[in-house]
Amino acid sequence: MNTAAIEGYASLFGVKDMAGDIVARGAFARTLRDKSPGAFKLLYQHDAAEPIGLLSDAHEDARGLFIAGALNLDTQRGEEAYALLVQGALTGLSIGFNVVTAAKQGRDGRLITEIDLWEVSLVTFPMLPGASAWPAEDAPQASLLRTLSHGSRLFMSQGV
Repeated sequence: MNTAAIEGYASLFGVKDMAGDIVARGAFARTLRDKSPGAFKLLYQHDAAEPIGLLSDAHEDARGLFIAGALNLDTQRGEEAYALLVQGALTGLSIGFNVVTAAKQGRDGRLITEIDLWEVSLVTFPMLPGASAWPAEDAPQASLLRTLSHGSRLFMSQGV
């Protein structure tokens, strides 16, 4: 099988998404304990008919939900997604999940404290700015994307 390794942050802790929701540190603990990383499908644009790979790692760190996986380059969509990722045209990550526990926060948002994760998608426009992926073997690009992502988090948290 021809694959390409990717990694990134599928969710960031303490950062408000475009719906007003914030994911708390520890929100993924139970789902990550109960499921292996391979149980989480890697999809293209949240389309269940467009699987493009599998995760090999999913864990919480101080920043958020870090993922690593492999795109299946033997599929047309996997090959296209990887080409767009390398180009920088498709770098967003987004999660498909059910909220297990949350508390209303503000007018429209929630503080989500427990999530049942079922998929991670490579997307054009993530709901959570800063949730991003990069080719795992491309250290300079990965470093730049992490830096840009961190910068957007600073601006988002300050309402800029």
